[in-house]
Amino acid sequence: VQLQASGGGLVQVGGSLRLSCAASGGAFSSYVMGWFRQAPGKDREFVAGISWSGGTPYYGDSVKGRFTISRDNARNTVYLQMNSLKLEDTAVYYCAADLLDFTVAHVKYWGQGTKVTVSS
Repeated sequence: VQLQASGGGLVQVGGSLRLSCAASGGAFSSYVMGWFRQAPGKDREFVAGISWSGGTPYYGDSVKGRFTISRDNARNTVYLQMNSLKLEDTAVYYCAADLLDFTVAHVKYWGQGTKVTVSS
C-alpha cells in the first residue's frame, strides 16, 4: 500500500488547511484510516481516525472540535480538514492505513508526511 499525503503548507493562526491522502495498491475501503503528527522534538501522536465505512470518526483531545476527518472510498482518499489552527498544530502530518488501534505501534502502513506550519 502506498499513501501520498498532500495539502500541507504555511498558514496563520486561526486559519484552515485541508490535507489529503491518496492510497493505492491495497484494499482501501476495508482499512481503518488515520492521521498522526509529529512536532519537532516530540513523539508522533494520534490526530484522527475513521472507520472503513466513514461512519465513526475518532479524534485526539487536542484537535476535537477543530479538525474533521473524512474519506471517499470511491477515490481511495482520506481527508483532514483543519480549522482554527494553533501554533501547537505545527508538525509533520502522516497519513496511516490499516490501523489496529490508534497507537503508533499498531499502524500497518505510513505515508511520507506533509508539513504544516502555523505562524503568528
